[in-house]
Amino acid sequence: MAQENVASRIDSLFSSFLKADEPGGAVLIAKAGQVVFSKGYGIADINTKEPITPHTIFNTGSVSKTIVSYAILLLQQRNLLSVDDNLLKYFPDFKNKKIAEQVQIKHLLSHVSGLPDNREVSKNHDFYLTADDAQNFAPVQQADKLEFAPGSRYKYSNPAFNALALIIEKITGSKWQQFVRTEIFDKAAMTESDITDGSHPETGVAHGYEKQNGGFKELDYGEEPTFCAAGNGGIWCSVTDLHKYYLALQKPAFLNKEIIVGSMQIKRFENWSSEKEPNNGYSWFITKTINGLERIGHTGSQGGFRANFQFIPEKKIFVTMLFNTPHNCDVLMEKIERILKEENYL
Repeated sequence: MAQENVASRIDSLFSSFLKADEPGGAVLIAKAGQVVFSKGYGIADINTKEPITPHTIFNTGSVSKTIVSYAILLLQQRNLLSVDDNLLKYFPDFKNKKIAEQVQIKHLLSHVSGLPDNREVSKNHDFYLTADDAQNFAPVQQADKLEFAPGSRYKYSNPAFNALALIIEKITGSKWQQFVRTEIFDKAAMTESDITDGSHPETGVAHGYEKQNGGFKELDYGEEPTFCAAGNGGIWCSVTDLHKYYLALQKPAFLNKEIIVGSMQIKRFENWSSEKEPNNGYSWFITKTINGLERIGHTGSQGGFRANFQFIPEKKIFVTMLFNTPHNCDVLMEKIERILKEENYL
């Protein structure tokens, strides 16, 4: 009965604001590996009116960063790199060599590199509509100075993950997208997932939209700058495949358990000087549920897409949401947790 109550209440929550004839989203909730609730709402494409299902593929935005991180950690496990390596080893053409010598891979993974995001996206809108990982990281390599000493404070960085994608390519000698497909997607049985590599197919995926003048305007590839910079947000999944990804991390399917556990622990560097305590591991953010339990996850936002991937280890609860029009995932996650708490899942 508890599971039926949870399913009914979650369905009521999402049905209350997602309309059948508008862009919407999909949600999946699982406990101890078993799906408790999984459903799609609305349409994936305003032209075809294709309905969203738990198998609809959405852009996951920055949830992609967690997968890029594991590709890097896979290469470390194989002794092909070290997270202590500095950037000069992989990018010898940095204008300021001292900057590249100070920044290490582990700093990129945890958003503490101090590298400036000096991309002039607004001034070069058309260029950034098609700019790839290398073109997005190139301006950073021309920086004269760091914003702060690496490891001393936190500042979220998209170019850091463009750099990580490029490092994967430098080591493997092939597209980083292919490395992820073979070493992560295949081993996790993520058969519905894909990665941006330039333009993305017009069919087979949800399109992102934003509300405008009482209707919806497309906002994804071709409209939103930096969409092709796939290292920071180019992975596309269904909620079904994101659950498979979660299960692969628990198993584990593609990386040593010790490394996975370590990636989900807060990284506090010796020279940390910020008044705010760190709360991020290697890409993951470690926060608290409404009743104080540890929550590990990542959100995503790109164009009209929104994504949320969260799990509560102590209760073996997993929640993921994907939308093709903007919705506040943090607020929704809190509402879901309240339902789960009231139904004795938390």
